[in-house]
Amino acid sequence: MKENVLKKQFAEKDVQRLRNLVQGKYADKSQVSVGFTKETNQVHNEGDVWEADGRTWTIKDGIKQNVTKLDKAKEAIVLPLFCPNCKKMMKPKLDKKWFQLYKHCFDCQINFEQALRLSGQWETYLKEVNNQGIDGLIQDFEIWMDEEIKNKDNDSYITEAGDIEKWSSTNENLLIQQKEEAIKYLQSLKK
Repeated sequence: MKENVLKKQFAEKDVQRLRNLVQGKYADKSQVSVGFTKETNQVHNEGDVWEADGRTWTIKDGIKQNVTKLDKAKEAIVLPLFCPNCKKMMKPKLDKKWFQLYKHCFDCQINFEQALRLSGQWETYLKEVNNQGIDGLIQDFEIWMDEEIKNKDNDSYITEAGDIEKWSSTNENLLIQQKEEAIKYLQSLKK
């Protein structure tokens, strides 16, 4: 006759688990574990800004949101549901362009322009818009030319074959003169 001998030792947690199962205590714990729990009793209200886990958080419209560097960019391109001026529903196909430019819907822009025409200020408004566009163009051109003048010292280029070629450098005074002439021409386009 064979002897029934258990050769395996059971851990105390295994024995306790079996006792719990036999007694019908299915949810009871059979071991004690040590750990840490996060403090979750902080209450934040609408508009609060706080930092947790290396991120900045806020609550907007009752929803916890991560604050990112691109939030301002999102606000500029995301079309709201209603126009901020007239409170009418925005039409995405028509109003998206006008909202990005003027922060209101197409109908509000039409009403604004009609009011300018009726008051006799339409021509002044058109000149102002044109001059603002030219001023932006001049500013961009100056930045570009200043970068070109600053980087003119790099007159060596690498060809497709991997050879380094030295090209003749341009005259800095000539570049400055051409920049001034171009700016003068752009200034003459203003009305």
